[in-house]
Amino acid sequence: MKPDDFQFLATLVKERSGLVLTQDKAYLLESRLMPVARKRGMKGLEELVSTLRARMDNALADEITEAMTTNESFFFRDIKPFDIFKDTVLPNLLKTRAHKKSFRIWCAAASSGQEPYSIAMVLKEAAAQLAGWRYEIIGTDISKEMLDKAQAGLYSQFEVQRGLPVQHLVKYFKKRDDLWQIDSSLRGMVQYKEFNLLDDMKALGTFDVVFCRNVLIYFDQQTKGEVLGKMAQQMADDGVLYLGGAETVLGISDAFKPVQGLRGVYARTSGTGSLGDGADTGPAKPAANPNVGATGFQKPKHMREGRPPLGAGTAAPARPGAAGATPPRPAGVPRPTTSPAPRPAGTGLPPRPGAPRPGAAGSSTGTTRPLPPRPPVKKP
Repeated sequence: MKPDDFQFLATLVKERSGLVLTQDKAYLLESRLMPVARKRGMKGLEELVSTLRARMDNALADEITEAMTTNESFFFRDIKPFDIFKDTVLPNLLKTRAHKKSFRIWCAAASSGQEPYSIAMVLKEAAAQLAGWRYEIIGTDISKEMLDKAQAGLYSQFEVQRGLPVQHLVKYFKKRDDLWQIDSSLRGMVQYKEFNLLDDMKALGTFDVVFCRNVLIYFDQQTKGEVLGKMAQQMADDGVLYLGGAETVLGISDAFKPVQGLRGVYARTSGTGSLGDGADTGPAKPAANPNVGATGFQKPKHMREGRPPLGAGTAAPARPGAAGATPPRPAGVPRPTTSPAPRPAGTGLPPRPGAPRPGAAGSSTGTTRPLPPRPPVKKP
């Protein structure tokens, strides 16, 4: 592809979607736009570009934009955000919205529907807690083709195997020939709308939770800041924003702040009573047992009683009234060494180990026998 043709297409896509394409993504343009060109009876991208240069065809430009902004999605992608929603964000909503019993969730890049349906399954599992509550899940995307697929709720075997727990597949899906269709009750929980994040967001209303995961990575810094600023205006004061694991607001927008301990979750900087300011973040850890070590085993008795171990400069105290009890030996004084007493003569038993032989020098029993004289050494 010629550099000028690449730049023309990259500029068109950015102006219409915010998606930034660098020269190293030329292969992506070719792989995604060649089917568009063939569909129009064109030989290649060069003819596609020349046609648009001669006369801007909005329908063709829309096809190009849609082809370039179609991203893969799967159920419960990076499971941690959904665990945080179930264990922390949802309980916080039930507490802070108890007076009106309603909340709204926005999936800003719904794609083919896996993310909003994953949220719907979490809410379905919490049906007992949500009895009497009203809630909305709004899924938007720039691609009409993806939204049509999402509304149909039909997925291939490969798609349902990516992230979807088996029990959820059995519980919420039905086989339709070679495809799986999500239950109508879950499809009814999500409203899909075609929407461009570069447009004015006011018509969407106010949201309590916004999922905008793995979208900002395709924008430049200025576009990221503009999108985040508009989103902040459409969120409740204590609203929560989800970004992808590789995304951040730091250095891009001061409209949000990270929620401590919840990676990828952000609260409004100017908000009041946000999730990051004292909200319940899960069950408290049990108090540490002072008698249990880091390995989980009980500490030795001397450590539990706060005294040094035996042999560490102190002696074990004698039992009261014990025979032969002696006061403890001062630290640093060596223990006296004694030889064991020899066995009485005539017992027929061998001498004790270490005891002097009867009659030997230093023996306390028997007689001392002189050693025979050493023979003289002859000189050569």
